[in-house]
Amino acid sequence: MTATRQLGERAQAMLDALAALTDEPGRLTRLYLSPAHAKAVDLVARWMTEIGLEVSVDALGTVRGHRKAGKAGVGGNKRLLIGSHIDTVVNAGRYDGMLGVVAGILALQELAAREVALPFGVDVLAFGDEEGVRFPTSLASSSAVAGIFPSTALDARDADGVSLRQALTDFGCEPDASQAAAYAPDDVLGYLEVHIEQGPVLEIEGKALGVVTSIAGQSRFNVLVTGEAGHAGTVPMTLRRDALAASAEMMAAIEDVALAGRAHEMVATVGRLTVEPGAINVIPNRVRFTLDLRAESDAPRAAATEEIKARCRAIAERRHVGFSMDRFYDNATTPCAPRLQDAFAGAIEALGHPTRRLTSGAGHDGHAIKALTDVGMLFVRCRGGISHNPAEFATVDDMGLAVEALIKTIGKLADQTDVSEE
Repeated sequence: MTATRQLGERAQAMLDALAALTDEPGRLTRLYLSPAHAKAVDLVARWMTEIGLEVSVDALGTVRGHRKAGKAGVGGNKRLLIGSHIDTVVNAGRYDGMLGVVAGILALQELAAREVALPFGVDVLAFGDEEGVRFPTSLASSSAVAGIFPSTALDARDADGVSLRQALTDFGCEPDASQAAAYAPDDVLGYLEVHIEQGPVLEIEGKALGVVTSIAGQSRFNVLVTGEAGHAGTVPMTLRRDALAASAEMMAAIEDVALAGRAHEMVATVGRLTVEPGAINVIPNRVRFTLDLRAESDAPRAAATEEIKARCRAIAERRHVGFSMDRFYDNATTPCAPRLQDAFAGAIEALGHPTRRLTSGAGHDGHAIKALTDVGMLFVRCRGGISHNPAEFATVDDMGLAVEALIKTIGKLADQTDVSEE
C-alpha cells in the first residue's frame, strides 16, 4: 500500500468517526452548537492533542490546534491557517467541510513524522457555522476569526427561540469575548482549505484535484409580483392580470440571462415560490419567489442583475402586473491569491498530475477569512458532483492525494518564507 493511499484511508476513518456524531439517528445532521457539534468539537480536539498541537476553543466555538514554528526568524512570528467546518446541513454527506479539517490534521501529523521543521506556525481550524442552518447567520465562527463578526448577531434566534448568545453560553463559550477570537492580520501568512468540489467538472475531466481561482460572489433577492385575483372560469385569457403566469415568464428570462453568462461561470436559481391565494379555481394575484445569482467575478453578476430587472419590468408592464425585486443578501467574490494558487498547482504537478483551475460556485469560510488574509483552496473530485446529500463521496486515493498535495503546498510556502533573524 502506498503512503498516499494510507493517508486517504486514515482520512476516511476519521470522516467515518465524525459522521457517527449526529443529532438525528439514521442520518447525518449536525447543526451549529448542537449536542452532536459538541461531540465533534471534543473528537477533533482529541485528534489535535494526540499529534502534539496546542488546542483551544474560541468564543464562537472554533476548535484551534496550533503547531509552533520549528525555525527561528521572521517567519516564526507568523501563522499559516488551515481549516474548514464541522457543522452540516440536514441529512448531509460526510465529506463537505470535514475533509478540510481532517486533511489539515493529517498534514501536520505527517510533517511531524517526517521531521519537517517549518519557519512559521500552523493553526488548524474547525469552524462551526458555515452552513448557516440553525440560526439566521452564516460564517459566524470564521467571521470571528477574521475580526468581522457583528456583535448584533448574538441576538439572532433559532426556530425554537434560542438566541445565538444563549446557545454559545450553553456550549461553554464566552460570546461577549468574540473580539478576542480575531487574529491580527500581520500575524497571518494565509489561509488554505481542502474541500470536495461539490460539482462535476473534475470527474468529467478525469482529474483528481483542482485549484480554485475564486469563490463566486452571491446576490440573493426577494421578488414580488402582484396581479388581480379572478374566477378561473370567467375571466378571458386576454384580460387577465395573472401574477403566476407573469412570474413563470420572468423565471424563463432569468434562466436566459444566466445561460448568456456561462463564460463567467454564472448560475441563477429560483429556489422558493409561494402563490396566493392558492386556490385551484382562482387566478393568482400575488407571487413571491427568491433568486440566487452567482458568478466568478462581481462585474458580470452586477450586470446580470440589471439585465434581469429590466427584462422582468418589461414583462410586468406588458402583462399589467406589479413587480419588485429587493436584494436581501450580497457577498462579493473572493479571489484566491495567485501565490497560493501557484503553490497548490506546483504541489499537484510535483505529484505527477496536471493542474486544473476552476471557480467555486459554492460559498465557503474563505468568504469571511478574505477580510483577514489571502485565501487558497484545493478541490477534490467527488462522485457525480453530489454534495449536501448522503450520496456525497470521494475516493480514498483522491483524498490521500489531496493530503499529500497540502503537505507539499505547506513545504512550498515554507521555502518562500523569510527565516532570517529579525
